[in-house]
Amino acid sequence: MELATGRVLTIGHSSMPIDVFLDQLYLTGVTVVADVRSSPNSRHSHFCMNYLKPTLKNAGIDYVFMGKELGGRPKDERLYIGGVADYEKMAEEEDFKAGMQRLVDGASRHTIALMCSEYNPLDCHRCLLVGRALNKRGIEVGHIMADATVVEHDTVEKKLLQLTRGAEDDFFAPPLERLNRAYRMRSLKVAYRQKSSARRDLQNQE
Repeated sequence: MELATGRVLTIGHSSMPIDVFLDQLYLTGVTVVADVRSSPNSRHSHFCMNYLKPTLKNAGIDYVFMGKELGGRPKDERLYIGGVADYEKMAEEEDFKAGMQRLVDGASRHTIALMCSEYNPLDCHRCLLVGRALNKRGIEVGHIMADATVVEHDTVEKKLLQLTRGAEDDFFAPPLERLNRAYRMRSLKVAYRQKSSARRDLQNQE
């Protein structure tokens, strides 16, 4: 794979007020918000697409919905293992690869922020799936935090390794193997679960 060049940011809107969200975009120079939520709606109404898109337009920021290509809740049953969305399988889908190419092409002309709902990038597919895939393609990835500072993706990966470190960890394994294992472990913990699978997990905990 020929490596691309460019930079893409990510942001999780969580429950922040819309003015704070806009301030974070301004402070980090974002010109395009790429919405990677599977459904562009939120219990916080100002982050529903019908409200957010014109709000961003009035602020001079473009909005594009990419949840079909890059969302974290696939409709295809093949992309689940044990009821949990499988990020590694999702990354091999043609729609996903097409979405990646759109981001790579756009990163050469715009400052793009991938937007999802979770505040912590390590709780969200924008980091564990999309950010990882961009990074593999040579794109620099940074994650916008609450104070509008940007944490680089390699720093987040170091945190990921710390979070997933356990007694079974093989410290003699090659670094890439350890990192891939850490991604799988974290993804299994935070990826979307089909409702029937989530119910079974709750029953097993009772």
